[in-house]
Amino acid sequence: MTAFEKIIRHFERFPGIGSRQAKRFAFHLLTLDQSDLTELAELIRTIRTNVIVCPSCARFHSLQSPDRNCSVCGSTMRDRSKLTVVERDTDIDAIERSGVYDGLYFVLGGTVPLLDSQDVKRLRGGMLKQIVETRVTEGLKEIILGFSVNPDGENTGRYIETLLREQIEKNALKISHLGRGLSTGSELEYADPETIKNALKNRS
Repeated sequence: MTAFEKIIRHFERFPGIGSRQAKRFAFHLLTLDQSDLTELAELIRTIRTNVIVCPSCARFHSLQSPDRNCSVCGSTMRDRSKLTVVERDTDIDAIERSGVYDGLYFVLGGTVPLLDSQDVKRLRGGMLKQIVETRVTEGLKEIILGFSVNPDGENTGRYIETLLREQIEKNALKISHLGRGLSTGSELEYADPETIKNALKNRS
């Protein structure tokens, strides 16, 4: 396999990228100046040291604060009585664009597919329990399940409710789901701000 073919293969591993798009990306690299290629290569080489996982919500972010928290978790302006659990980092971006949510987040790292319970092992369930325990002492009152409206998203919601059942009952925490402003089968990442705004307002 040639170096060019290897690059295409790497692009094909990106989420949502097929072989045709992967080839377009690879050919685009050939049109760049050497200085741009060098800069891109350096950014890729150092991304693991410049981008870290927030210890409070598990989202990726650029290292900026001494305590290693992201801008949301480190803000004193966020409502700490609400915690929205999402599948991935891009879901946070989608919710933030709606401009109506001012609480905190937690990135679970995936969903629990109906047909493959083994995926539970790679999720951050244990970390979520620890974070909820900490947030309760800071005034946490509500956990919002912010998953896509599809079978896997709904199954993940049930998993979270079971995982946190003891803490929910012990601390009288409210569990709510995004409202049906989101159409069935839609993914949160691609929902428009107005749709997300309605889903948050109509959560139950």
